[in-house]
Amino acid sequence: MDKLPMTADGLSQLEEELKRLRSEERPKVIRAIADARDHGDLSENAEYHAARERQSFIEGRLAELEDIISRAEVIDVSKLSGKVVRFGATVRLADEDTDEESTYLIVGSHEADISAGRLPITSPLARALIGKTVGDSVEVSTPSGHKGYEIVKVQFR
Repeated sequence: MDKLPMTADGLSQLEEELKRLRSEERPKVIRAIADARDHGDLSENAEYHAARERQSFIEGRLAELEDIISRAEVIDVSKLSGKVVRFGATVRLADEDTDEESTYLIVGSHEADISAGRLPITSPLARALIGKTVGDSVEVSTPSGHKGYEIVKVQFR
């Protein structure tokens, strides 16, 4: 089985979701199924079918989370240092066309959130950045064409 690189914060978020699904969502959907059964004919009971569908989703997500957590390899970012971009690095980039700067934390794919600046290590941009240092330029293929970025700063927090 492949290990999944992850930050401690990312693992914590997944464990919280697992706990919430087990302690809140699963019992809630079981009650909804029982209530729907009390309404009679199950073949035409939309509430029953919706609750069963929700239960299926929850059970699938529980299995997925258990698998991810069992394969998680937590990397302590606070112990990392240097100027080379790697997993756990916070990288500030400057767009070579517009000079607009953006900052990304390179994280595992299961904890990524682009809107929060958490870039998955499997993304084309992160793969292009790995191994580079401050001052290096990278070119990434995007849906709107090729984009060039210069690495302005690399730090580990």
